Amino acid sequence: MPRTEVERPRLIGIAARVLAFTVLGTLLSFAVALLLSILGTVIYSRIEHVAPNLVYAYRHIAFPIGVSVGAVVLIVSLLVEVRNYRHWKILAAIERTALNH
Repeated sequence: MPRTEVERPRLIGIAARVLAFTVLGTLLSFAVALLLSILGTVIYSRIEHVAPNLVYAYRHIAFPIGVSVGAVVLIVSLLVEVRNYRHWKILAAIERTALNH
């Protein structure tokens, strides 16, 4: 049987995946929060018969939610990537041991 070497995960790849997931998660959560806060602001303004304050929806609702979810996504994606890297190292050690015997 020919020996095949499994490619090691590189730190630049891990960092790129963490950054990509963080940016995508932050943008997605910001967009959803902004949509819902604008809808809520418009509904509130219709009920109270006042002008809708969309700047409030952006600055005080959507932006803090986007930043908070971005921080959570960063931490979770780092934990997942570290776990996957450690898992890969263990499997590579098992494979090396099996191939040497």
